[in-house]
Amino acid sequence: MAIGANILAIIFGLAGFRLSISRGWAVFAFYTQISNLVALLSSVAFLIFGAPASWFRYLGVCMLAMTLVVTLFILVPMGGGFEELMLSGVGLYHHTLCPFISIASYALFEPHAHAWAVPVIVTTAYGLTMLVLNAREVFDGPYPFFRVNQQGRRATVLWTAALIALISAISLGISAIAR
Repeated sequence: MAIGANILAIIFGLAGFRLSISRGWAVFAFYTQISNLVALLSSVAFLIFGAPASWFRYLGVCMLAMTLVVTLFILVPMGGGFEELMLSGVGLYHHTLCPFISIASYALFEPHAHAWAVPVIVTTAYGLTMLVLNAREVFDGPYPFFRVNQQGRRATVLWTAALIALISAISLGISAIAR
């Protein structure tokens, strides 16, 4: 089952990238794209190396879970539109199909790693990088909670703390489920 699920995750991940890459390399400013790339590469590593790739699969699955939760519970309610973000185009693949397939496969069929800090460190590094680029007006967004100059310091600190807490909870939760 794990082999089939990872093959499916690779196919869906590539389909999503085929749609998103038309925007150019700036598309990789989105955590969604980074998380899907990590998950895609981790699925390839799983097919080649098996159990030794479990820590990489864990990272990809945690990042995809973060993508799913943020999209569903933050971006959609902020006006992103459920159908647009979850059921069509790139969103169908990168916000819905890839996360669900990867999370289910990892939780149910694959060997597990317990390196909960790795997804927290990777996600925090991405977030802090985007905050600095937004503060210096090198980049705008790509998510509303990164727009430091529009939302102010207090909102930025609260968003940052909430998102770090969220990835920590996801990492610990997936680690607990996978035991």
